[in-house]
Amino acid sequence: MPTATERLRLRHWREDDFPALATLCADPAVMRYFPAPLSEEETRTLFARIRGHFEEHGFGLYAVEKKADARWVGFVGLLEVGADLPFAPATEIAWRLSPEHWYNGYATEAARAVLDFGFNSLGREEIVAFTTESNTPSQRVMRRLGMQTCTDEDFNHPRLPADHPLRLHRLYRLRRPEGHATT
Repeated sequence: MPTATERLRLRHWREDDFPALATLCADPAVMRYFPAPLSEEETRTLFARIRGHFEEHGFGLYAVEKKADARWVGFVGLLEVGADLPFAPATEIAWRLSPEHWYNGYATEAARAVLDFGFNSLGREEIVAFTTESNTPSQRVMRRLGMQTCTDEDFNHPRLPADHPLRLHRLYRLRRPEGHATT
């Protein structure tokens, strides 16, 4: 498990993280590239899925907090993608941070630690990321991480209706860098 970076601590979830997660997922600015903000009940389902992924796979989305003051920042981690996605099977890196922590480099910093864990500890040959075509902030993070995209791999997300404005997604890939050990 990735545990820390210079400024951040990545850790397993605690029950007392739920209010911060619910606030994050209800925020329209945070959720603007998702179909809709989540209700408290929907966030409770997400919270259970996050914990279930750890139980099933031994890794997942980690709660992220600042080392300096233990303030909750958001989450960053790895997920096994759903079989309904056109590039499955694959391991995805994902993040979601509170707006007060945007533009500090936290997503990139935590994601680098997670990628290192994915390549070195989990032995993944490739890690993917995807987002809506319009989510340029996340795409900038993906490029900072060294991820590459090809427009011929853009896809319509199968869980969104055909006429949904966020249906078109861009896929990014990162192959294991040379020198990373395999497990």
